Formats: sequence, structure tokens, C-alpha cells
Amino acid sequence: MKEERFFYDPQMSGELPQEEAHHALKVLRLQVGDEMWLMDGCGTYYRATITAATGHRCLYRIEETLPQEPAWKGHLHLVMAPTKLMDRVEWFAEKATEIGFDELTFLDCQFSERRVVKEERIDRILVSAVKQSRKAYKPKLNGMQRFRDLIKQEREGDKFICHCYGDEDIGEADPKQFLMDVLRRNVPTTVLIGPEGDFSIEEVRLALQNGYRSVSLGKSRLRTETAALVAVHMMQLRNAE
Repeated sequence: MKEERFFYDPQMSGELPQEEAHHALKVLRLQVGDEMWLMDGCGTYYRATITAATGHRCLYRIEETLPQEPAWKGHLHLVMAPTKLMDRVEWFAEKATEIGFDELTFLDCQFSERRVVKEERIDRILVSAVKQSRKAYKPKLNGMQRFRDLIKQEREGDKFICHCYGDEDIGEADPKQFLMDVLRRNVPTTVLIGPEGDFSIEEVRLALQNGYRSVSLGKSRLRTETAALVAVHMMQLRNAE
């Protein structure tokens, strides 16, 4: 399969979405009869031929359907408090998608610096990164959720909260472990990353009461977007073994 001319069409309706059509016709100058590759973001590639190219419309005919096996089992879910500067969140979304994960949720915490996120912008970045890195599956994007609401939701598999407090600060009997050491392969995993000011002690305690485990990302104190990317990378490394 040639790794070129990939386009994203979640509906697979026979006509490229407007933004994808503009890229195909105005940027790449594709014409009727040209071959292109499509992805639906749900695990399937398609080989297609352009049948009509008029103005901003690009119609196609599917020639071959190629289902793709998931690159890992389990479900890798990263939950993060967005940073004050959105370019850092956007950078994380792009790089995490290139590495590989399944779901992204934004979190409104006590010390959050940002409580509104433009989901459409982040979703476009996810789509671009999926195409660039040839991922058959696009990560699911969730909007902002309040910490207390999210923490009480039932979740399958392992649940971790990353924070910088000592065990004595939160009254935890068991020592905090390194995330990489406790990750399990092929097990659905949720990891929480707090804002620059960290989670509050009350939030950490509430998470522990709801089945989350305290973990560390190492001895360095990381920015939010760096910590989130490190967590995604650790999950991916464990599941790619």
C-alpha cells in the first residue's frame, strides 16, 4: 500500500468532507480517475477512485475495503486538565495521537487554569495526526467534565491518578508506585493528569476512594502536557510489547 493521498471520511458517503475535498483538489490537484486512500477512523482503510471533481466537491468510488487489526488490545484513556495556553494542549493531542491511544477527556479541577476547550479545533488536530501517522483508529474525544463527576463514573480496568504529593500528605498507607511498573498489558487503562498546580489533596483522596491508585511519573516535576504525553507513551510501550 502506498503511504500517500490519505483522506479522512467518517461517513464513507461517496463524497469527501469539504475540508478534505479542498486538500485533494486544490492542494494536491487530484483529478477524475486518480486513486486515493481513505480512512474512516474506525479501523478500516479504503482504496478509492475519484469519479467527479467539481468546484469544492470530490466524489469517489470505493474499489477495495481493507479492515485493519487494532495495534494493541485494551483501551488507553488519558484524562487531563487543559493548560492555560491552548497551543500546549494542541501539541499534546498531536503527539499523543502519533504515539497511539484511544480516548482523550478534558478535566475541570479545583486548580484548573482553563475551563473551556474548543473541541472542534482539537478534533481537527486528531484527524490530521491520524492521517499523518497512518492510524486506522481515531481517538475518541470527550468534552470538559468536572472532576467529581468523572471520578464517580464506572470504568473497566485499571485506574490511576498521577500527582506529586507524598504518601503522608494524602494519608495513603501503600507507597506511591511508578506508573510503568504497575501498567498491565492489554488491560483497559485510565490515567488522570492534573493542572500545573496539581490536583488538590481533596481530589486525590476522592479518587482513591473511587478505586483509583496513586502513581508517579518519575522524579522530575513535569508540565501538564509533558506529563500527559509521558503517561500515553508508557501505556503504549506496555501494550506494544
